[in-house]
Amino acid sequence: MARLQQGNRMPDFKFCTPYAGEGSVRGLMEDGPYHRFAFIFLRYYGCTLCQYDMHRYTETYSEITAGGGGFCVVLQSGPETVRRELGENVLPYTVICDPERRLYEALEIQPAADSGQLMGGDTLAKVAEARKWFTHKEYEGEELQMPAVFVVDRELRLTYVKYGENAGDVPGPEELKKLLEMGAEKETR
Repeated sequence: MARLQQGNRMPDFKFCTPYAGEGSVRGLMEDGPYHRFAFIFLRYYGCTLCQYDMHRYTETYSEITAGGGGFCVVLQSGPETVRRELGENVLPYTVICDPERRLYEALEIQPAADSGQLMGGDTLAKVAEARKWFTHKEYEGEELQMPAVFVVDRELRLTYVKYGENAGDVPGPEELKKLLEMGAEKETR
């Protein structure tokens, strides 16, 4: 499969979650009255940046989704790792577990060429902020994995596509809220 582009349809892939078992893209859309839904591909739960981003999404979930959108986070972590780390603290959004990296590969979400690319942009500043609250945990998957974000409408048509340029290149809560409310306002990369 080639890299996804705005206007393409998101494949209706099947996945596993730490708490609810198996699911599908279509099922996520049918579970809620979402008019837009974001798939946020991060690295793995032990990653300090990923813990930080997930925490920010959790803390602002109501604000992010107030306009009728929804989202999930995709990790290279296995369901057992996420359950062990979160315990009974079930998040308000779905976590998709892809320890074999099948979804990352199918959607051509490539790893960085090297650690310089991975830590480029504002990533080091974001890491410094994340380390105030979180510590690195178990390594999983491809350490140089880059992030990606895909936003779909009810028909699974992609309204926004972003393949990250560095490890910190994911939308913050305010940007995510706007993407879910308005669709693709930014240029597809």
